[in-house]
Amino acid sequence: MAKKSFTLMVIPDHDAPVKRYTIQRSWLVQVGMGLMLVAGLGAGASIHYLQVAADASENRILREENLTLRSQLKSVRERIEHIGSTLDRVERFDQKLRAVTLLSDPQRNLAMGPTEPETGTTAPATDTQFTQLTTTDTPKMMLGRLDRLSAEATRQELSLQDLQAYFQDQKSLLASTPSVWPARGWVTSDFGQRLDPYTADRVTHAGLDIAAPHGKEVTAPSDGTVVFAGLEGGYGNVLVIDHGYGIKTRYGHLSKILVKAGDRVKRGASIAAVGNTGRSTGPHLHYEVRVNGVPQNPRKFILEE
Repeated sequence: MAKKSFTLMVIPDHDAPVKRYTIQRSWLVQVGMGLMLVAGLGAGASIHYLQVAADASENRILREENLTLRSQLKSVRERIEHIGSTLDRVERFDQKLRAVTLLSDPQRNLAMGPTEPETGTTAPATDTQFTQLTTTDTPKMMLGRLDRLSAEATRQELSLQDLQAYFQDQKSLLASTPSVWPARGWVTSDFGQRLDPYTADRVTHAGLDIAAPHGKEVTAPSDGTVVFAGLEGGYGNVLVIDHGYGIKTRYGHLSKILVKAGDRVKRGASIAAVGNTGRSTGPHLHYEVRVNGVPQNPRKFILEE
């Protein structure tokens, strides 16, 4: 049988008697188990402490990230409000421009001008669906608003492109309208009916006759392209400029032509000189304006006195 106890002998130095201690095995087992339990508890406490410390550190990081996200969400919310307000102003400005230019676009619901609310409805408040944000908006809600803002911005871009094209066309039209005198002098024969100086018959005069010294400069009254430069029967040396939009100007009896067919000319550019070529009673410029081939009174186009 295994021993149930152990004897511990303590032998001191010199002549002191030897001391004996009897230790029960069960007690040793209990002490060992107690130490193991204490060691286990200590290890568990250490692991738990490390986990708590790690969780605390992670929680601190999460709190910081949460604060950062809150700040970012606030910034996004403010930017959405700003963009929405800007789009509102652009929309109102677009409406004013379309009202001024008489433009409308029913397909995109852009018929502009002062509008009245439909029967049974009230006028919209100053704040639109794009600026009605609250502090409780979720990221999903803000993403939805951002999608609507994106769609509205795309629509506004298309609308403004239409306006840009319109104004560009108007700019081109204004640049192409013969709005200044091609030469300074005395109008000796106006547009309309007159007596032919050679036959005394009543005929239609398709332009203006501007008397001026021989060789006086003739300038382009607007932008255009030279489409003819040469002799043409009784008009002598003739120059024809196409200004686009169906508008052409003709210059007759020239002593000199300074441009050739295909040349682009700008308003005010020197293009010819007053002469007496062809069937003419003296140095003058015969000036015509034709719209889609039909002679028009040049005075209707001239803006300067």
